[in-house]
Amino acid sequence: MLDMVAVDPDFQGRGIGSALIEFALAWMKDAGMSIAMVETGGDAGHAPARHTYEKVGFELFPVARYFKKL
Repeated sequence: MLDMVAVDPDFQGRGIGSALIEFALAWMKDAGMSIAMVETGGDAGHAPARHTYEKVGFELFPVARYFKKL
């Protein structure tokens, strides 16, 4: 699982995030891993992240996750 990928907003859109992810994926593959997973928010603020993940080949996996404040 890729835990945190972040690019300063002033530098987004330059391929930095994609390069970071591709590097991590290559390392994971070389280590024998066969599946990579990322998570991000569904709100507008996370749209750049979703775009980057899809651009490098991640596919959306629909899931229902429920939370309850106690």
